[in-house]
Amino acid sequence: MALRGVTEGKGVFLLDFSSPRKTAFYLSIIKQTHQGLRRQGVKPDLILVYIGETVRYLSSRPDPALLVEHEDALEAVAILVRELAGMGVRQEVCAIATQVMGVDNASLHEGLTVVADGFISLIGYQTQGYRLVPIF
Repeated sequence: MALRGVTEGKGVFLLDFSSPRKTAFYLSIIKQTHQGLRRQGVKPDLILVYIGETVRYLSSRPDPALLVEHEDALEAVAILVRELAGMGVRQEVCAIATQVMGVDNASLHEGLTVVADGFISLIGYQTQGYRLVPIF
């Protein structure tokens, strides 16, 4: 019923998690959502905007302490970022967050685009008709 008459699904996800494991979990769910839309004949047009602590999990050179404790989850995040990019999902990383969290933008995984301000991205995409998908 929800997709009756819908030909394109435009969604923007704000990702702000305090755990690499939770980040990987939701990236997996978003991947399944993309696939589910396709299976139901709806063209997915999804955008992910990473802010806050989540940007720490997007680096190919993570903090050593984070790596020791969460190596498997960080690897899962890297794989899912790559897979989502390959599916055409745009992924933006807030430069304010990378600066605050001490993440070198040059170390971000391939498939990620740095933007000046993730909140501005959210405002812009919602103004363009993308629907915010809340994740808690």
